[in-house]
Amino acid sequence: MTTPMRQQYLSIKSQHPDCILLFRLGDFYETFDDDAKTVARVCDVVLTSRPVGNDQRVPLAGVPYHAVDFYIAKLVEAGYRVAIAEQVTEPGKGLVEREVRRVVTKGTVVEPRMLDERRNNYLLTVAFGGRGTVAGLAYCDITTGEFAATQIAGATQTEVEQRIGEELSRLQPSELIAIDWEPLQSSIHTLLAVLNPVFSRVDAWQTEPETAAATLKRHFAVSTLDGFGLHNKPEAVRASAAILAYLQQMQPGALALLARIHTYVLGEFMTLDEATRRNLELTETMRGGEIKGSLLGVLDDTLTPMGSRLMRRWINQPLLDVDSISHRLDSVQRFFDDTLLRLDVRQVLRNIGDLERWTNRVIQGVAIPRDLVGMRESLRRMGELDASLNADKETKRRRDKETKRQRDKETRRRGAHR
Repeated sequence: MTTPMRQQYLSIKSQHPDCILLFRLGDFYETFDDDAKTVARVCDVVLTSRPVGNDQRVPLAGVPYHAVDFYIAKLVEAGYRVAIAEQVTEPGKGLVEREVRRVVTKGTVVEPRMLDERRNNYLLTVAFGGRGTVAGLAYCDITTGEFAATQIAGATQTEVEQRIGEELSRLQPSELIAIDWEPLQSSIHTLLAVLNPVFSRVDAWQTEPETAAATLKRHFAVSTLDGFGLHNKPEAVRASAAILAYLQQMQPGALALLARIHTYVLGEFMTLDEATRRNLELTETMRGGEIKGSLLGVLDDTLTPMGSRLMRRWINQPLLDVDSISHRLDSVQRFFDDTLLRLDVRQVLRNIGDLERWTNRVIQGVAIPRDLVGMRESLRRMGELDASLNADKETKRRRDKETKRQRDKETRRRGAHR
């Protein structure tokens, strides 16, 4: 015979057998059995025991609830999945009801202390089809709401895997779901060993073409996926649906963050393999792997986490379209030419925090008071930013008007002389 609490724990654990289960008991999250041994070893906490009935004791290790993020971070970094069972009824008479409210993995982390604010944290999926000559790739960052997909085709599986390797190198996902894919290239195995993502899976039926398409249509509340650029891209649809299915299982609250999906074509950007990125030292140096001394370290003079993440994405994905390049250069030139505007905008940006991730934490219902205060203070600065940019536009309009007036005057003067 076991205690009711023990029975409750075993029931919840059976639903998440591949996770470390943090079981809320008052002011502590407790772990039992093999989970307790793992937590004691990874988190360096005391391993003890607890009676569970019939003169039986089981291993026990607990962590205080107010510091749980610190210990979750250690477990996730070590490659474990962590299921968090919260108390959902008030303590009183009888057994307190508990249920798992979220499962934290490397690719679904939202806690600020577990993240590098200056880079994205990607969950990525790869779905193979067409006898290995076509694949879909999708990725998301639930802390920012970024959700994108592409379909890759090639003459051979080796060629397709080469393109996949280039995307893996660019995105550096922390978690990877592979569907119908067992990598053939030794270079892919080497790259995965370097990136060291957590490997996860979804049920096969969830990525069947018809089921996958229905999942995406239901999520975006549309009758067709053509508007998202997914027409005739079945493998991209499968990969995208796998992300939604995985989040539904692990972090249902995160699904609301993926409000749209962006499809892209690899030909729009310069393709760079891992060796090229490493030799060019785009985002880290060859010696030491540090940002300082890399191209990113030289160019990144941004003042907000959002700006830094964008700078990293731009460097990792160089444009090929001339019009897009010119548009970006025009934007840079504007601030380069107008020193006062640049200084005004930078002064405002110094007081703006990570609105992207704070907003998504609010949507997920995991925001803390500090997040809300940060949002409030940052949003208050938006008016100043808008005023600075619009004032510059008005000044430019007046300058252009005056230039046109002077040009017309000169034209009339020359006409009078003739």
